[in-house]
Amino acid sequence: MYLLVTGGCGFIGSNFIRHVMSKHPGYRVVNLDSLTYAGNRKNLSDIESDKNYRFVKGDINDEKAVSKLVREADAIVNFAAESHVDRSIDDSRPFLKTNVLGTYTLLQAARMHGKKMLHISTDEVYGSIEKGSFTEESMLNPRNPYSASKAAADLLCLSYFSTYNLPVTIARSSNNFGPYQYPEKIIPLFITSLLKGKKVPVYGDGKNVRDWIFVQDNCEAIDFVLHKGKPGQIYNIPGRNEIPNIKLTRKILSIMGKDESAITFVKDRKGHDRRYSMSGKKLESLGWKPGHDLDKSLKATVDWYRNNRQWWEK
Repeated sequence: MYLLVTGGCGFIGSNFIRHVMSKHPGYRVVNLDSLTYAGNRKNLSDIESDKNYRFVKGDINDEKAVSKLVREADAIVNFAAESHVDRSIDDSRPFLKTNVLGTYTLLQAARMHGKKMLHISTDEVYGSIEKGSFTEESMLNPRNPYSASKAAADLLCLSYFSTYNLPVTIARSSNNFGPYQYPEKIIPLFITSLLKGKKVPVYGDGKNVRDWIFVQDNCEAIDFVLHKGKPGQIYNIPGRNEIPNIKLTRKILSIMGKDESAITFVKDRKGHDRRYSMSGKKLESLGWKPGHDLDKSLKATVDWYRNNRQWWEK
């Protein structure tokens, strides 16, 4: 199979490419990435010389470049996205351009050349839920510009399936963590701050709940959906690790030998969702479930950032 992976120099994209190259050695992968602040070509320096891998610097809004690459590929896996909520609150325009218009450009190219597409989305499109868990049929209720842009992209994908019969599938992942994550997200931010002797900022009362999935589990699930998912369908990918932010913080402090004096509580984020929770029954019924333990994966992540200071200090 010949895959076009967009946003492959980012956190999840680079881990996915490495997973595919290892699990499917006969596959060819073209990585299209514009190398924004969160995209780092060095994330894949270990496979740069592989004959089945090729990097192309480019924007998913470039219709001509995208059309050429899509024409050559068997399938598209779209990771390309602006994804930081705080940045979207400050300026939502880049999120609309990449997450909505960029997805549109990919869909148009896929339609033109008759290719299938797997679009990577997020649990944040559902919004907050007090009790229970969202299913793939739940109503979307995004509450910040980032999640709204991702919800819009999801709906656009589904419209292309309904209107044009385009074989597009959506995977909605819970919060990822692991190696190569840009240190603006909570786990790498806290780890790198503590390594520099700084305190960690916890929003509000710290009781906002998130479901965490180790990036390797997510990559395996996305690979599973790519090969076994059905066109026009949505698949939730939960990690089964729901935990309040303050408890997650304490776990990181414990692993790094720090106490709670390293915590500073800060003013809560605007529109901060209280709890995310997705049901994974649909995907599990097909034979997939996460396999990594939260505590062991957190320790492995701490060790990675501790041993790769040259990567994140830049």
